[in-house]
Amino acid sequence: MSQTPNNLAAYIWSLADLLRGDFKQSQYGRIILPFTLLRRLECVLADSKDAVLAQVKKVQAMNLPEEAQEKLLLRAANDLKFYNTSKMDLSTLGEAGIAANLTAYIQGFSKDAREIFEHFNFLEFIGLLNDANLLYKIVQKVRTTDLSPKVISNHDMGLVFEELIRRFAESSNETAGEHFTPRDIIRLTTSLVFMEDDDALTKPGIIRTIYDPTAGTGGFLSAGMEYVHELNPQTKMVSYGQELNPESYAICKADMLIKGQEVINIKLGNTLSNDQLYADKFDYMLSNPPFGVDWKKIETDIKDEHTLKGFDGRFGPGLPRVSDGSLLFLLHLISKLRDSAKGGARIGIILNGSPLFTGGAGSGESEIRRYILEADLLEAIVALPTDMFYNTGISTYVWVLSNKKAAERKGKVQLINGVNLCGKMRKSLGSKRNVMDDDDIATITRCFGAYEVVDARELDKPAEQKSNRGRQSANPKSEAAKTFASKIFNTYQFGYRRITIERPLRESYQFSDERIDTLRFDSGALTAAMQWVYAEYATEDSWSESPDCKNYGDLTEHFEAIRKHCKSHFSELKEKQLKDLLDRNLWLDQKKLLLKARQLQTAIGLEQHDDMNRFDDALNAASKKAAVDLDAKDKKQIKAAVSWKNPAAEKVIKKIHKGKANPIYGLFAVDGQIIEYQADSDLRDNENVPLDPSQTVNAINEAYFIKEVQPHVPDAWIDASKKDDKDQQIGIVGYEIPFNRHFYQYQPPRDLIEIDADLDAVSAEIMLLLQEVHS
Repeated sequence: MSQTPNNLAAYIWSLADLLRGDFKQSQYGRIILPFTLLRRLECVLADSKDAVLAQVKKVQAMNLPEEAQEKLLLRAANDLKFYNTSKMDLSTLGEAGIAANLTAYIQGFSKDAREIFEHFNFLEFIGLLNDANLLYKIVQKVRTTDLSPKVISNHDMGLVFEELIRRFAESSNETAGEHFTPRDIIRLTTSLVFMEDDDALTKPGIIRTIYDPTAGTGGFLSAGMEYVHELNPQTKMVSYGQELNPESYAICKADMLIKGQEVINIKLGNTLSNDQLYADKFDYMLSNPPFGVDWKKIETDIKDEHTLKGFDGRFGPGLPRVSDGSLLFLLHLISKLRDSAKGGARIGIILNGSPLFTGGAGSGESEIRRYILEADLLEAIVALPTDMFYNTGISTYVWVLSNKKAAERKGKVQLINGVNLCGKMRKSLGSKRNVMDDDDIATITRCFGAYEVVDARELDKPAEQKSNRGRQSANPKSEAAKTFASKIFNTYQFGYRRITIERPLRESYQFSDERIDTLRFDSGALTAAMQWVYAEYATEDSWSESPDCKNYGDLTEHFEAIRKHCKSHFSELKEKQLKDLLDRNLWLDQKKLLLKARQLQTAIGLEQHDDMNRFDDALNAASKKAAVDLDAKDKKQIKAAVSWKNPAAEKVIKKIHKGKANPIYGLFAVDGQIIEYQADSDLRDNENVPLDPSQTVNAINEAYFIKEVQPHVPDAWIDASKKDDKDQQIGIVGYEIPFNRHFYQYQPPRDLIEIDADLDAVSAEIMLLLQEVHS
């Protein structure tokens, strides 16, 4: 049997052949994974087993507490962080009483190792296997698998576990990508985070910490330790992590045990709602948080921390929308950065495209990006190829952050476009169809390390294989060349101010019969329901407009029918609104207002008036002439009924000011007066003005307005009341990183002659097919 990780994983997974029929597919992994772990731990302990057993007799005679016994036994474990005190192993369990013997064997492990099997509920499955008469067969197959470190390295064993988890996830319809990250992505991210510190990591006596808040099976932690060990075997790397999934946590903990790490640093639980390493800061942080997963279940905890602790907590800069918690993990990592005065720290995190641009100015996402860029924490973003992960084919990015930027990187951000740096896998693994080889990774890391601008450089990569199904074009569109590029930007170049552009309201009014008739109905949420009720139940005889009509608005006989109809057709109405709808007083009040408007109509007339500024005077004069009393509510409803927006009407004046005109900010000089117009909310617009720290905010906004807005809408102005909460300047600051826009390559369309030729060919083909049908 070949000992390559994939072949070994396939061999181990063949245990499923024994389980089939007696267990569900979703249970296979919960049996195969702990047995594989058990065999690996057993093989690792083989060299120290005799020494530990010899020490057990001495320790037991001392009658010490378990904790003290464990410290003494670990001394005999050959520098390992775990041991087993049982005289048995998988080859000596026997067939009779195998369940009890295996249970006793597992109980012989030290506390940390024993806990691993508890998270798999392994003892429960031992009983189920024994009941199905499968336990002995499983043990016999597992014990013949050589998983000793001499045969398979820790790195390759990690690959075996990942492949087993992927198979487990597929068999149980779970998401494999939630548990581990592909090794090529791990190598790239690890290199980007550690490469800036190669000099420091090669010095003797170095101690560094590495942390992953979404540890999974420990791939990032293992890769970080391997990277540093290759540079300097004398460096001590201490691992920390937290993981939500119990099985992944158990494998991560086992991996750290085997590597001699302090497994007390590996925690189980939700990192965002229950940070179990809240007081710790770290040198290096690596993470691949789940993409697009909502945080609704922990919404209260997150919002409480944001509100109560502010910047003293983790989420002071802002909160993203509840549908995607990726940026929460990024803020969590930033809060863990070791202080720059103590050497600083670096972060590598994998995110999808959403955190780059989701959310406009003032939103939680924008404020988080603003904090990161204005604090100058972002070093680089690398765009990865699609189809790189097991559970998704979407675009993904590696963000590299640090609070100890090199001098030339300060105030700058490097964007690296590596979307074409990959090759096709011979066989897909879930959604993972592409893989980055060592050369691809080196291309990115060299570019990042050299901190260089690279104009679009064509790569020696094979063209995409197109499907040959269907009719092929005689003149196919040429494919864009596969390129690699890098650009460097100032941090402020990703920022903008969103200024609000207003335009004047223009309205006309007319006391026509059609407009006055609308006063029969309430102008709020009940309008549509009242119109239906009136059309359905009102008659000229029973609901006349006569002031002495006794039945107008009486719906007593129709309560149930109206309720039933409204529940199905006007479901947005609340119970109180339904009661108002059925209340006769509402109908009578609206009728009274309608009759008042008819009286006003006789005084004002039926003509259309295009100057709304004269409306109040006309209404007051008419009400006086017709002896009609109007309160503020009546005037408001009548005005809404008889007026409408009309681009040809006069501008509606809001206020007349004293002082100087300033048309950019809405103060216009008209006939010797300084006039402020009422804004039309339907014409309101926003403009994003790029940030430029070399000029004042007002100067930038006004120059942009004069160039881009005023020539097209001369009567527009900037709303000076819309200010940023932080700097109180006009315009709300926003930040976005439009990665694809910066690397877009224009592809000219095909010549029209070629397109016409293709259309003619298709048309001729269709005509031939139709002739065959008719013949």
